[in-house]
Amino acid sequence: MAFKIPESVLVVVHTPALEVLVLQRTGREGLWQSVTGSREPDDPDFAATARREVREETGLVAGTLEDWGRVNRYEIWPTWRHRYAPGVTHNTEHVFGFRVAAVTVATLDPAEHVAQLWLPWREAMAKVFSATNREAIADLPRRVLGHTGTA
Repeated sequence: MAFKIPESVLVVVHTPALEVLVLQRTGREGLWQSVTGSREPDDPDFAATARREVREETGLVAGTLEDWGRVNRYEIWPTWRHRYAPGVTHNTEHVFGFRVAAVTVATLDPAEHVAQLWLPWREAMAKVFSATNREAIADLPRRVLGHTGTA
């Protein structure tokens, strides 16, 4: 078994109207998230990882990918540590946005996700389980509209 590389991407798929796609993980009822995935040895950079993960997890290819220049480091949940080399306890996550023209039905990989929702950004932020995912979605209004979205 090849171990996962402890470097990943988090991709917030969204519309210009700040609707966000969230996905429910297979086997983890109530665990919602944006697109995520680990870098693979053949990925030339993190943008390639982000494009690949969006395509694999949603089937979406038409959209604009933007590197948000945000990097998070977090402890890997003990449940998932067996996927990594012995002694690896932390992951480095690179955050991207993927803007699509409008809400569209994603083609889910059933090995990874069982449900999808398009939600207004505040609702999406409240729905996702990961703190880094919530922070990325909270930043969406500033990135898309140039303001914090609190008004």
